[in-house]
Amino acid sequence: MQYITTTDLRTKTTELIGTLKNQGVVSLIHRSKVVGVIKPVENQPKPFDPVAFDRLIKDLHLPKTTPKQRERIYRKHLVKKYGKGLS
Repeated sequence: MQYITTTDLRTKTTELIGTLKNQGVVSLIHRSKVVGVIKPVENQPKPFDPVAFDRLIKDLHLPKTTPKQRERIYRKHLVKKYGKGLS
């Protein structure tokens, strides 16, 4: 286990980041006492669940619009916001 002081946090951040990227654990020392442990985050990718995704989409109750309708609504919004100078 490696050690780092609170003062060294400012000066040795690159070494700390390198240790954490290599799955190392670092003890934090303040006034000659260990006050904590700095350890890397365990990244667990969430599996994609298409059934749950479809359920979420249905729960949103989105309006059924075609791309052409969305384009028309978007253009109308731009004209309202910025004026008729757009083509």
